[in-house]
Amino acid sequence: QLHVVESGGGMVQSGGSLTLSCVPSGFTLDHRAIGWYRQAPGKEREGVTCIESSGDTTYSASVKGRFAISRDNAQNTVYLQMNSLKPEDTAVYYCAVSRRVTVYGVICPGLRESAYWGQGTPVTVSS
Repeated sequence: QLHVVESGGGMVQSGGSLTLSCVPSGFTLDHRAIGWYRQAPGKEREGVTCIESSGDTTYSASVKGRFAISRDNAQNTVYLQMNSLKPEDTAVYYCAVSRRVTVYGVICPGLRESAYWGQGTPVTVSS
């Protein structure tokens, strides 16, 4: 069964850093869009960042300048580098990889509706 696996979550103090990883199982990341989402307790899942097959990236306003998404197709891994973490970043972080493949197409805006999802990795930021 095709799915993705996230890792790297944990507990960190405010101002600290964490790097999350996302590895697909049974397929490659080539020509796919990948996004990171998060869900805090009692809140809806929200988009954090996304990277297209072309390498174009988008970030939510709340993380722009602090978080960075990157992809290493050779290692078949996507990373989310999170710096200057704040207590409000506390959430379960999910990786989503597009089911659709494309070289130049734009997938990120609709990624949530058609993606392979992981089980999530929790991030807790203490003040």
